[in-house]
Amino acid sequence: MTDEPSLDPGIEITKIWQDDCLVECRVSISDGNSSYSTAVYVAHDGISQLVLELENFRQEVYGGIYDIYFGEFGPEYANGAFHARLNFCTHSKLHITVHAQSDFFDFGKKSVASEATLYLISEPILLDNFINELKQLAAGISSAAKLKAIKH
Repeated sequence: MTDEPSLDPGIEITKIWQDDCLVECRVSISDGNSSYSTAVYVAHDGISQLVLELENFRQEVYGGIYDIYFGEFGPEYANGAFHARLNFCTHSKLHITVHAQSDFFDFGKKSVASEATLYLISEPILLDNFINELKQLAAGISSAAKLKAIKH
């Protein structure tokens, strides 16, 4: 019997590259059993804006919903796409539905992209930690931020 590799559940955003117009990030998602990763483009102020919006959302622990969007879905856009819906179903649990898509590529006679939908559960304190890590990412102090999830 062999042990399966352990995947830490959560969403990790890692800054890969930037120029005068955009920041490229790698978004890696794991539910503890499955994982998916894609590269997305984010506006220069996108991470700072996300911090502000998540700080507001954090106050809605009794039923708030917030959507994170990076990149755009579809073959007409460059790079991949990431959408996460955060929902405080109860005051102690944060339910997260993630839909992610890779960049499109030629596959025989058509253009295709890989896609994944993952479901995660986190907690308010883990969201607080993520917000603090995003602040450091936006300030250039670190190159990654992770929203940890719990095994379900």
